[in-house]
This record gives sequence, C-alpha cells and structure tokens, in this order.
Amino acid sequence: MYQDETLVCRDCGQEFVFTASEQAFFAEKGFQNKPRRCPACRAAFRAQKGENRPPREMFTVICADCGRETQVPFQPRGDRPVYCRECLANHQAPRY
Repeated sequence: MYQDETLVCRDCGQEFVFTASEQAFFAEKGFQNKPRRCPACRAAFRAQKGENRPPREMFTVICADCGRETQVPFQPRGDRPVYCRECLANHQAPRY
C-alpha cells in the first residue's frame, strides 16, 4: 500500500527517504502531513526546542512513609501524602 518516497528537507535542502514503514506509522497516529525535515534536522530541531525550556523547579518534601527527604516536581498542597520514589512504587498498582 505504501511506497518509499523521496522528500526534500526544508532546513538543509537535502533529500531524504520517507519510508513505507514511516508512512504507515504516520497513518496509524493520524498525522495528515508528511515530514518536512530530514531525521537529522528533526533531531536538531527537537534538541533546540528543549534548550528554551526553563529548568524544572523541584520541591523538597519529607516522604510520608519512610520519613526521608526527597524532591518532587510539584508543590504539595498538604491534603495528600507525598512519597519518595521507592515508597511511591510500593503504593502504585502494577502497570500491566
């Protein structure tokens, strides 16, 4: 159904192949447009985009189970217990 297609990168102008398997993946995800950047320029664009993001603010808390000091990426409201990484794993249901 899908066939390899040669596209031109909008950033570097180099040709790249939009493979049949990539096309199937795009269709499965519901993407309407073909990629406009080659894989190398796509990776560079993602890396550059991440540089502009401010560093994540971490908050120091005391684990409700073991009492150790830990850091979490959200500000606790005080109405729910906060756990360290190890204790949180004990409280979560298996993912499968």
